[in-house]
Amino acid sequence: MMGLPMARNLIKAGYHLSIYNRSPEKASSLIDLGVKVKKKSLDVAEPGGIVMSCVSEDRALTAVVGENGELAERLGRDGIHISMSTILPKTAARLAFQQSGFGGYYVSAPVMGRPDSVLAKKQLYFIAGDEKAKKRAIPLLEAIGMKIFDFGGTPENANVAKLAANFLIASAIEAMAEAFTFVSKNHGDADKLLEAVGETLFACPIYQNYGRQILDKNYTEPLFKLQLGLKDIRLIAETATESNTPMRFVRVLQDRFSAAVAHGLSSYDWTGIASEVESEAGL
Repeated sequence: MMGLPMARNLIKAGYHLSIYNRSPEKASSLIDLGVKVKKKSLDVAEPGGIVMSCVSEDRALTAVVGENGELAERLGRDGIHISMSTILPKTAARLAFQQSGFGGYYVSAPVMGRPDSVLAKKQLYFIAGDEKAKKRAIPLLEAIGMKIFDFGGTPENANVAKLAANFLIASAIEAMAEAFTFVSKNHGDADKLLEAVGETLFACPIYQNYGRQILDKNYTEPLFKLQLGLKDIRLIAETATESNTPMRFVRVLQDRFSAAVAHGLSSYDWTGIASEVESEAGL
C-alpha cells in the first residue's frame, strides 16, 4: 500500500528501478512501466548502489535484508540502504552496524503518511544517518515526498521520532473517539463538535480527516490497519520500557488496540478503535 505509490512516483521522476516484493503479484502493475521485478530481495542490490525498503514490521525487514547482513554485503562499500519502515530503534541500530561492517551506510527514513498522501506526494520523511549517505538519499525522497525532517547522524533517532509521532496520532484518535462518544451519549451533536474544533482549536489534518472517518464509521476500507497500529504501540511500549521512560497513556492505547484485535477488528482501519469506545458506552 505504501511501496507501490512510492515506486510509481520514482518512475515518474525519471528513475529506473529494480523491484522485489514479498507478494510478487502486487508488483506486476509496474512491469509495463519498465521496472525489473526480481525474484529475490538481494537481486535488487548492486555494489555501491542504493536500496530503498518499506515493509510492515521488524521481522519482515530482517527477512528481506537477511539475518546476517546479506543485503549489506551485496551493497558493499559505499552502498546505501534507505529504510522507510516503522521499526524498533534497536533494529535500526543493528542493521546500521551490519551495513558499516561492509563499508556501507544505513539511512533511516521512516515515512509519515497514508497511502493516499503517498500517492499525492504529500508524505513526510524523518531521516537520520551518515551525512554523506543522506546527501545521496535526500534527492530520492524529495522526488516522491513533501518534506524531510533531519534527526541527525544516528539512524535510530529517526525511528524514535516516528514512533513518537504515531503515539501522538493514536492518542488523538482515542481522544476524539472518547469526546465524540461523550457528546453523543449526552444527546449532543458530535458532527458540530468536529466542525467547531476542526476549524479552530485543532485545525489540522489529523483531527479533520481522522475525526470525519470516526464519525462516518469508515473503518472497513483501511488506509492503516488496526493490527499495524497495535504493532506500533507495542514498539513504543517496548522502547519506553527499555529506556525507563514512563508513558502511562501507552498502556491505555495498548489495552484499547488489543481489545479491538481480540474482538475481530484486526483488518479495520486503526480509527476502528472508536467502535470499542462506543460499545463500552452502550452506543
